[in-house]
Amino acid sequence: MYAEGQRRYVESLSSYARQFLGLMEKPEVESIDGLSPAISIDQKTTSKNPRSTVGTVTEIYDYLRLLYARIGVPYCPNCGKKIEKQTIDQMVDAILELPEGTKIQVLAPIVRGKKGEFVKQLEAYQKEGFVRARVDGNMVELSDDLDLDRKKKHNIELVVDRLVIKEDIRSRLTESVEIALKNANNLVLIEDATNHKEMLFSGNYACPDCNISFEELSPRMFSFNNPYGACPSCTGLGFLMKMDEDLIVPDKNKTLYDGIKAFGASTMKKGDTMAKMYFESIAKHYGVKIKDVPIKKLPREFLEKILYGTGSEAIDFEYESYAGIRKFTAPFEGVIPTLERRHNETKSQGMRDFYEMYMSDSDCPECHGSRLNKNSLAVKVGSKNIVELTDMQIVQIKEYLNSLVLNKKDAMIADQILKELNTRLQFLIDVGLDYLTLSRSAGSLSGGEAQRIRLATQIGSGLTGVLYILDEPSIGLHQRDNDKLIATLKKLRDLGNSVLVVEHDEDTMYAADQIIDIGPGAGVHGGYVMAQRYCRRSKKSRRFYYRRLLKWQKTNSCSRKKKKIKWKSN
Repeated sequence: MYAEGQRRYVESLSSYARQFLGLMEKPEVESIDGLSPAISIDQKTTSKNPRSTVGTVTEIYDYLRLLYARIGVPYCPNCGKKIEKQTIDQMVDAILELPEGTKIQVLAPIVRGKKGEFVKQLEAYQKEGFVRARVDGNMVELSDDLDLDRKKKHNIELVVDRLVIKEDIRSRLTESVEIALKNANNLVLIEDATNHKEMLFSGNYACPDCNISFEELSPRMFSFNNPYGACPSCTGLGFLMKMDEDLIVPDKNKTLYDGIKAFGASTMKKGDTMAKMYFESIAKHYGVKIKDVPIKKLPREFLEKILYGTGSEAIDFEYESYAGIRKFTAPFEGVIPTLERRHNETKSQGMRDFYEMYMSDSDCPECHGSRLNKNSLAVKVGSKNIVELTDMQIVQIKEYLNSLVLNKKDAMIADQILKELNTRLQFLIDVGLDYLTLSRSAGSLSGGEAQRIRLATQIGSGLTGVLYILDEPSIGLHQRDNDKLIATLKKLRDLGNSVLVVEHDEDTMYAADQIIDIGPGAGVHGGYVMAQRYCRRSKKSRRFYYRRLLKWQKTNSCSRKKKKIKWKSN
């Protein structure tokens, strides 16, 4: 029924639109009449992308990002003080603290991570007297014909002034900073050309003690899928894939010759290999016997040299092959650094998969699994930042948001956002998912949890006249929460939709308006309507008819003459 509903919907579109959509095959039925547009909610609906979480799948995280961008209070990530707006004098004082003789450029970042060609914008700045700009890190003349790809994100900074740090440049520097702030939405970027560093100052937020500046708070600052909010170390994944010593050396009872297979040790006994040459030369250098010695009995210091390299200490290597003897002296990179380098450099998916067999996920050492950079984590609503909030259970998040004490201005700004958050959180609670956290990875959800998340999203969409088809939504749901699920399905029905549920749960069958039993067997052994019963009666009557259905099915399912059924929706 879903395949036919989708097929008919796609066929109603133009030929141009159909070329972008996959057309489903016509199901093997004689006819289906009165079919509504169909939406399938099966057990494989959530994304397995490691960047997807419960919060992003349900779109609740988008509203949280908006909430933190509008009423969030930034604190210094170093000293913890509340950050206030920075004055021009404070910016100039911080710049003049650079060593005397330092060459700097005062830049106005007019475009930061946005798509477009910006032709008219650059022409307007050229008419105002600006001569140069830095486009995506490259210095260009505004008079040149710039051809920017409108589909890619760009960074454009106008060159306001070029200065050398001296005692008598305060007035000129102040004027240049004012011009940059005026043209770049209260932002100024100082490029230290001598030390190859950059300093970003904001007329909006800055810590006076630590000289840490914040740009204007925006929703993208709190997105781990955006470079402006993601942790720079793990790029927003929250973990790093690293070579695991226990996977590289799984059996420490073996020798180096056959215990480190990822480095080619499995072929060492068959003849001379580079790996064998490396191990034996390093063992000779440090005076360690490795032949017939288990790895667990080798000195730990020597094993670390093998695994992590000898640093700057050079080793005398001698490699003998059919071409002769080759001698050279060089430090040893180490097994683990070598494998990591090969994994990063290879363009073969097969080799990448091979190296990943010896890698494991570990929390990012910089963000510790929070996915966001330190500036984004320093913004709080109430007493919690956005990561601390999403680590709470859904029912606790709802209680926390309802208990926020806001001033009159913030309350007015956050009113509609909090209202939408409360509604969406309540949908998840209604389907028995109050125990989930918004930071939980979508790939770790069970089939039933994934279905109920999609179900909660569909209720929020408020569609009517739709045929919903669900495949065993009670999987993974505790029996005490069955009533919540059934109430959700009834709510979909009461909105004006049809709900078709493939289910074996007794409570769900009792609550159904109509039961259709397909059989007699499963798969190719079924496909026939064995029993059908309308149940628009009280719950007590439903149970009575349900028992009669089971009794009839038991006595008639094997002997009933099978007939082809002509489907008609009611």
